[in-house]
Amino acid sequence: MSAIQFTGINHLALVSSDMARTVAFYRDVLGMPLTKTIELPGGGQHFFFDCGNGDSLAFFWFPHAPSAVPGVTAPANRPDRGDIVSAHGSMNHVAFAVAPGEVEGCVEALRSAGVDCTEVWNHDDSEYGVAREQHEGVFVRSVYFTDPDGISLEIAAWTRPLVADDVSHLPRTAADAIAAG
Repeated sequence: MSAIQFTGINHLALVSSDMARTVAFYRDVLGMPLTKTIELPGGGQHFFFDCGNGDSLAFFWFPHAPSAVPGVTAPANRPDRGDIVSAHGSMNHVAFAVAPGEVEGCVEALRSAGVDCTEVWNHDDSEYGVAREQHEGVFVRSVYFTDPDGISLEIAAWTRPLVADDVSHLPRTAADAIAAG
């Protein structure tokens, strides 16, 4: 089999508890155009938003979907407020790309719309993975917030090209988790 030639993400599908509220947030607050709506058999819906670069963020709405369980189906907290662990197979967060010079403006726009968000985080390879100020070791800058359903979202900007030295850790296993207790 030849290698698959990916061209990006077609769509990431999440689940909404209130599609009207989801549309109001993603279209009206974040400015993502609503591009496709589908009525599903059984009364559900599937809506698609353009999140840039030909990629889409989609939402299902199911009339009988179970409620989210913070700390299981998604992180219980934003990174600045505590533990961000979520269960195996869960979606931890969605990160939307912006240009490096746009991050601070995104914070202003989110706050102007009444969205509670973090300060800008400068991710680097230091002990805690975050620096107070931007420096040449910062590889991505980001801001974190949640949507009305508690879905963890991030606006992120790469600050430099990633190189071979950026891949320097061995992947851990389920056995490592057991050993860690």
